[in-house]
Amino acid sequence: MSEILDIDRAVVIALGSNVAAGYGSSEALLEAVLARFPDAGLKILVRSSWWRSAAWPDPMGPEYRNGVALVEASAPPEEVLSTLLALEAEFGRRRSVKNAPRTVDLDLIAHGREVRDEPGLVLPHPRAHERLFVMGPLAQVAPEWRHPVSGLTAAELARRARVGLDARPQ
Repeated sequence: MSEILDIDRAVVIALGSNVAAGYGSSEALLEAVLARFPDAGLKILVRSSWWRSAAWPDPMGPEYRNGVALVEASAPPEEVLSTLLALEAEFGRRRSVKNAPRTVDLDLIAHGREVRDEPGLVLPHPRAHERLFVMGPLAQVAPEWRHPVSGLTAAELARRARVGLDARPQ
């Protein structure tokens, strides 16, 4: 994979959905979102399969589908984040209550090896390393990816995850 994918430069994006809207299934909606990535300046290098997990923090909510895409993006992190928020809105995401069910959730997990802690932009994502529904899919496609702060690999972080422990590939 290293000949094709420079994981130290890749942009890591987590995708999630637990409301299918008019797409029939969360998987179909997420596929439609991924299909928009190239037009949005996000060239998909590799992507995981879809994983399923109970809603969090309330497991009584609709079940989630999650995945990860490693993309190439020439834009700086602020622009990538803005693009992700625009795609969420395009696919019906309405931000209301924290952790509410949603059509699509696009999280900027990492932008290469950049480390930032600014209002509105923290890189790497401050909680992704704790979540199996993020680290599991990332470990599936790039197990050797290293967290820019801890230095732990995606595979190690998936084993250490403490949130979403029921997450499994479909």
